[in-house]
Amino acid sequence: MKIYIGNDHGGVALKNKIIETFAPKGYEFVNLGTDTSEIVRYPYYAEQVAKHVEQDPESRGILICSTGIGMSMAANKFKGIRAALCTDPYMAKMTRKHNNSNVLCLGGQVTGVLEALDMVEIWLTTEFEGGRHCISLGLIDEIEDKLLIKPEVTGSVMTPNR
Repeated sequence: MKIYIGNDHGGVALKNKIIETFAPKGYEFVNLGTDTSEIVRYPYYAEQVAKHVEQDPESRGILICSTGIGMSMAANKFKGIRAALCTDPYMAKMTRKHNNSNVLCLGGQVTGVLEALDMVEIWLTTEFEGGRHCISLGLIDEIEDKLLIKPEVTGSVMTPNR
């Protein structure tokens, strides 16, 4: 599975730990985040991950900022993105089973590394149940059709990082 991973300055350490832990297990990571602790703007990274995940439906995304809140807010502005901010393993499991989330958002400064790794593992290995949950996802799709931006991999709606 290909995973597009993006982060701001608050998520560098956790991103590196996730890649270090899961790349040897066969997951292919595309690093779209910053690699420094210099202050950058998280919406730029959320946009990049959202665009790639929408264009590559078999992939998933992981976004990390200090709390995960900003990343989830920004990513969910894009059509087809179901970004879920998770703070415990149960949330990671249920957002895949019931919501078919395709982007996991984490807080690099508020979530312990071991708990974050547990959440990533569960999120990557849990399948969507389908069934009755498809009704709710269909309703979300209807809202998106009216309101949200259809991402394209080329170009940007934002100026990066400044």
